[in-house]
Amino acid sequence: MRALLASLLCLLVSSACLGQSPAKVPVVFAAYATPLEEPWNQVIHKALQDAEKAGRITYAWQDKLATAAAMASGLNSALVRRPDVIVADGVESLDAIKAAAAANPGITFLVGTSQPPVAPNLSTFDSNLSEPAYLCGIAAGRLTKSGVVGVVAGKSDTQVHRAINAYIQGVKDANPSAKVKVTFIESWYDPPKAKQAALAQIAAGADLIWAEREGAIEGAREKGVLAFGNLVDQTAEGPETVLTGPVWSMAPLIDHVTKLSTAGMIRSENYIDFSSLARGGAVLAPWHGWNEKLPADVLELVRERQNAIKVGAIVIAPSADRPVGE
Repeated sequence: MRALLASLLCLLVSSACLGQSPAKVPVVFAAYATPLEEPWNQVIHKALQDAEKAGRITYAWQDKLATAAAMASGLNSALVRRPDVIVADGVESLDAIKAAAAANPGITFLVGTSQPPVAPNLSTFDSNLSEPAYLCGIAAGRLTKSGVVGVVAGKSDTQVHRAINAYIQGVKDANPSAKVKVTFIESWYDPPKAKQAALAQIAAGADLIWAEREGAIEGAREKGVLAFGNLVDQTAEGPETVLTGPVWSMAPLIDHVTKLSTAGMIRSENYIDFSSLARGGAVLAPWHGWNEKLPADVLELVRERQNAIKVGAIVIAPSADRPVGE
């Protein structure tokens, strides 16, 4: 009887009694091109921090790897420790990242780029915010009093183009006569330049700014103009200024890649479809009380379109061409 009880206990509580090893916790390293506080980085950083807190990964990172040489150096330093997964920003340094991936086929590379994946171990992702950007455009088209709204964007990039074109589509669907001004500051992170671009658009008549880049909210706040944030919930930068904004979440994708790595599986896939309303990879930021201040018909229209997108009744498929302002 004692032997039987001991065997049952062993089966129930100890994988070691079965001769099995505990599941390996993947080691993840993230290489950020811009400073960590840049919102795009913060989305990835938070998802990885949350995964580490949940015990699913161990996590290290390095930021300010803006050039190909800096990115290569950062990756080489990390590779000495043989991480299981590397998450990297491939917008400016894709060739350096591809070279590192090719030299390390046993490591999963998850790269932020609009370019295709590369077998056997380089998968790609991006922040496709077209769906929530369209919803913000709907709100902007209904809310503008001047008939002019603005977008302050970073650099010319496929997903940035699509998001802005989706925003313009939303504005026009809600208000065909409205005009949309678009300014590219030609930098991923230059808050003073973004602020000046916002001020210039406001001086030209814009009464609502989509701050696609960090810094534009400050300009809107100074002039008493409403704004949308981007990538993360930016209400704290101006509670009386920021209505909502497209928010990106890497949590669904990080969860997926972590499970693959835990199972010892290496893939070469395009994960852009994880950035959608239906999968939880893209959402609208909370309204933080604006839902009680704004006209009910505006919010109802946004909710209606949001639900239609989630169930596939409306498909947002904007052009990847560089948007031109009016």
